[in-house]
Amino acid sequence: MIKAILNFMFPPHCPLCGAYVEEKGSWCPQCLIKALQPQRLPLSVPVQVVIDNAWALSVYREGTQDLIRGLKYHGRRSSLPYIRTLLDRAGESPAVAALLASVSLAVPVPLHKSKEKQRGFNQTELIFRDWLQTRGIVMQNVLLRTRATRPMYQLSAEERQHNLQGAFRVKEGTALAGKRILLVDDIMTTGATLYACARELRQSGAASVTAIVLASDHR
Repeated sequence: MIKAILNFMFPPHCPLCGAYVEEKGSWCPQCLIKALQPQRLPLSVPVQVVIDNAWALSVYREGTQDLIRGLKYHGRRSSLPYIRTLLDRAGESPAVAALLASVSLAVPVPLHKSKEKQRGFNQTELIFRDWLQTRGIVMQNVLLRTRATRPMYQLSAEERQHNLQGAFRVKEGTALAGKRILLVDDIMTTGATLYACARELRQSGAASVTAIVLASDHR
């Protein structure tokens, strides 16, 4: 009843086009189809050495960009119900379901401690933790970001690699031998961050690393 009253007083909207929808977290059918495009991402040869395959669940521009940026930079947790709806629908894809069934542990890409303190959360954990938990996949923070890095969106591919060199390590005492890791992040552009994290996981004994990001425009 409370939910119905709130929906009446504050009519929910589709996060992409603004059309009225039945409840908060819903998308209009057309925009959900537009944003929700689970697909396997192409990986460069060096990245393929440490990442078995990578998937994006949605498109970034003209899709989930505003939701992700609102969460990351403005702390808008109101983005999360819309993201969760998208994740639930993505999980209905046979390919995504099979991928999730093949892993034994989820690991989020970490923020540097100063950035996480400033932001108050790691957006990747907020996006994926509960969704993965409902599918029996535990998320553990086994990676550390050892130093602050420059914002990546302004950097070339070569500058990104240099920026991330030595930026991650696996926590001491973490047992990863034989683990099938699901590495998760909010977005993927060049794959430099995923590569740097996956390399540390593989060097610590992980049997495989599969990556999932919420969004990407990389095709």
